[in-house]
Amino acid sequence: MSAPALTTAPHASAPSVRRRWAALGVLMLPVLLIAVDNTVLAFALPGISAALSPSGAQLLWIVDAYPLVLAGLLVPMGSLGDAIGRRRLLMVGGLGFAVVSAFAAFAPTAEVLIVARAAQGFFGAMLMPATLSIIRNVFTDPTERRTAIAVWAAGFAGGAALGPIVGGLLLEHFWWGSVLLLAVPVLVPLLVLGLWLVPESRDPHPGPIDPVSILLVMATMTPIVWAVKEISYAGLTGAAVVAGLVGLVSGALFVGRQLRRPHPMLDVRLFTVPAFSGALAANLLSVFSLVGFLFFISQHLQLVSGRGPLESALFLLPGLVVTIIAGLAAVWLVRVFTPATVVAGGLLLNAVGYGVVLVSGWAGSDLGLLVAFAILGAGVGMAETISNDVILSAVPAHKAGAASAVSETAYEGGAVLGTAVLGSVLTAAYRSQVVVPAEVPPAAATAARETLGGAVEVAGGLPSPLAAQLLDSARSAFDSGVVVTSSIAAILMVTAAVIAGLTLRHQPGVGTVAPTPQ
Repeated sequence: MSAPALTTAPHASAPSVRRRWAALGVLMLPVLLIAVDNTVLAFALPGISAALSPSGAQLLWIVDAYPLVLAGLLVPMGSLGDAIGRRRLLMVGGLGFAVVSAFAAFAPTAEVLIVARAAQGFFGAMLMPATLSIIRNVFTDPTERRTAIAVWAAGFAGGAALGPIVGGLLLEHFWWGSVLLLAVPVLVPLLVLGLWLVPESRDPHPGPIDPVSILLVMATMTPIVWAVKEISYAGLTGAAVVAGLVGLVSGALFVGRQLRRPHPMLDVRLFTVPAFSGALAANLLSVFSLVGFLFFISQHLQLVSGRGPLESALFLLPGLVVTIIAGLAAVWLVRVFTPATVVAGGLLLNAVGYGVVLVSGWAGSDLGLLVAFAILGAGVGMAETISNDVILSAVPAHKAGAASAVSETAYEGGAVLGTAVLGSVLTAAYRSQVVVPAEVPPAAATAARETLGGAVEVAGGLPSPLAAQLLDSARSAFDSGVVVTSSIAAILMVTAAVIAGLTLRHQPGVGTVAPTPQ
């Protein structure tokens, strides 16, 4: 995506102070919605399992289809916004997202829901690049712009943790589809007020739209994520190997194409800057740790501990508060410590959070999970805020637009991989450990072996002694999988902290959340 031009549409005057901040309030609606939608389904998974009876792989695709498409299209949609107008793209994305979300809320089958979630990702990709580019255009004063981007970053980081809480509140009173229908009341104010408060802007010299590069991005990400799921479901099959190779070859072709084009859709040379690549890895892996954690804690609280959706959501409230506070506090911390110290420290806190899960034991102490999520939230808030700043400041000013798109793509890629990798490992561990009593009918036994939600649903129709036997085995198998995934995540976070410390060690203290584009 080309660097966003700080120009407005012809004859547009600079917005007043009050109008600028009102416009930011409107722009935060899609930011929060996109971030919330990455994790809002976490607490709806048991309800979806009961209503649509998805397989384990389908359950993961219901979660992943949205961020997968979103991540693949962020950069090309950013280029499209530069060409046709960022506000126009924002309005089209908002309308499409609201309509598709209403359709998804009433999906009759798992397959339909997966397709609807992918369509949400398509329209969601129109929203995110436009918001940051418009913020830069509206806030021409450097100090105001830094503050506005700080709010944007806090909304992005806090929104992911807010998702399960919003989901829990809705699911306490409504059906699973209500978490998707949430998009409609959130986006209506954007559509109404956006045309009034948000000025149009575009790049006067945008790069050309490159359909081949768009296809190569999707051909890279989709097969690789599918291969991860296939390996967890059926082992290292020939189909998984082929899919992985297709993804790697497509990625190589994409890089080669960008290097040859005079106006690449993504300047891959940015990745040769150590601070840029290191901060990008920290960005991706911190979200990876958060989304992977939410995938299992939401199911544990409801299906193992027996808490209701609302009680489970409120159980995570301290972690959400800590995430937001840590993100804003990182602005002060980076004035005292180097970016490398703050980012690496945040990633180590993520590792500590997963370590608390391991200490909690196989039974998964709920208090231990509460503490673990609060520690994890602090780490994510710190690492996300400063890694985004470093991504922008580590490249030349005229590359800021491309850097922003890559940063957002890393966020969504982390959301995909957090569920795909940790979720797949958890699913595989559950299947290998669960023991279904021989008396359970074959069809029901298959459902019980697929997911913990399936086992709970099957147990509801069994005699009490048999149901108790199945539930004990299923819950134990699930928590044994949590221990495995937490061990993997903790090791990854320590590794990421070392990488961040090495790659960012020469990055000077910035004292701001984001640099001022020149």
